[in-house]
Amino acid sequence: MSEHWTQRPEGGGRFAIWLILTIGLRCGRRASRALLYPITLYFFLRRRGERRASYAYLERVFGRPASAWQVMRHIHHFASTILDRVYLLTDHLRRFDVGVHGIDELHAQMRPDRGVLLLGAHVGSFESLRVLSLRRPDVKVRVVLDTQQTPVMTELLHALNPGIASNVIDAARPGHEIVLALGEAMSDGALATLLGDRGRAHEATIVVDFLGAPARFPVAPFIIASMLKVPIVLCLGLYGGGRRYDLHFETLAEQLDLPRRGREPELHAIVQRYASRLEAHVRASPYNWFNFYDFWNIDAPKVVDRDVDAVAVSGRRG
Repeated sequence: MSEHWTQRPEGGGRFAIWLILTIGLRCGRRASRALLYPITLYFFLRRRGERRASYAYLERVFGRPASAWQVMRHIHHFASTILDRVYLLTDHLRRFDVGVHGIDELHAQMRPDRGVLLLGAHVGSFESLRVLSLRRPDVKVRVVLDTQQTPVMTELLHALNPGIASNVIDAARPGHEIVLALGEAMSDGALATLLGDRGRAHEATIVVDFLGAPARFPVAPFIIASMLKVPIVLCLGLYGGGRRYDLHFETLAEQLDLPRRGREPELHAIVQRYASRLEAHVRASPYNWFNFYDFWNIDAPKVVDRDVDAVAVSGRRG
């Protein structure tokens, strides 16, 4: 439980994920979902680290010890969203019941000459965002994804939808290249998606309160938004069971203007706002939290103001 999240193996492995892909496409969603129960039991029995992390998280969010049934329900939610990626990435979008909340906030921030940074988390399914393409096929979306950290899921993306894969900005590239790629996308009015709840072992982070305890969050997404002068909109696709997803959009900042020096108070405020809104959604839908590691381990590098840009941006990997 003390190891960093980047040291955890990619859950399921290549064979398991491709097995889900094959069964999902050949047998259909209803038959495939029946297989999620033995898969859930397997993970509960065999993946000790994830099981312990689930117990710890659920106790924190419920305020009391979690039961084995609640942990298995937590794992089953995660497995369900993994399976649904097969359909969300292969244009089977109309088979889902997706509620959209706060879309006016997103539309208010969109301009043809300036993009928007959509900041998500390892919560629910970010792929449910693709349902909006049915309503706005003209909107360009660029995805920041670390292809080295999750090679199996990267292969899955390429196999299911090469079109989306071609719009990925690889977070394994040097930081300045990521910023340049995002800058080009933003000048073209694109929506760029980032996940803002995990920091790398040597990435600049800041400690804020989350679910009643201190936790570290990366500052790179906020530094990048400030550099590019673009708004930040929280975007979460929460799984509601069955075919139901709920997309939530909330404006976190219309424009960040972080000073070059002495910026830690401003960074703390915006990261705390992100964490507080994330906490509100997690409390409302607790089984959508998919960080299966010791999230509250704060033994990580602290933000040092004099080198925050170098550490946060140049060292950014996802």
